[in-house]
Amino acid sequence: MPGRKELPSTLERSAADAQRTWIKAHDSAVNEYGEGRRAHQVAYGALKHTHEKVGDHWERKEKGRKGPSDQRSARPRQQGGASGEGVDEQATKEHLYDVAKRLDVKGRSRMDRGELLSAIRKENRSRTRRSR
Repeated sequence: MPGRKELPSTLERSAADAQRTWIKAHDSAVNEYGEGRRAHQVAYGALKHTHEKVGDHWERKEKGRKGPSDQRSARPRQQGGASGEGVDEQATKEHLYDVAKRLDVKGRSRMDRGELLSAIRKENRSRTRRSR
C-alpha cells in the first residue's frame, strides 16, 4: 500500500481507524489522480469527515458525528474557503472547550467559540511541530 508508506506523522500517532481512513482514501486518490499533493488533499478531506485533530494526533469527532469539518471540506474542489486545519468547526462550544482544556489552552474560560477554534488550531500546530 503506497498510503501506508506515506502516512503523515500526525496519523502515525493516531488510532488505527484514522490511519485506515487516510490510507484507503489516499490509495483511491492515487489510482484516480496519481501520486502527489492532490492524493494527500483527498485523503485529508476524507479523514476530516470522521475525525478531528487534537494536539499532535487525530481522534473521532464528538459523538461519532460525520460530515465536513470546515468550509473547504464542504465545498467542491474548485471553490476556495478557509481550512479548519483539522479542527471540527461544527462542534459545540462545550466540546471545543473540553478539547482546549485537554490541550491546556490558557484563558479558555473567557473565550467565545471563534476564539476557542483559533486557540485550538494554534496549539495543534505547536504540538505537531514539537512532535516532529
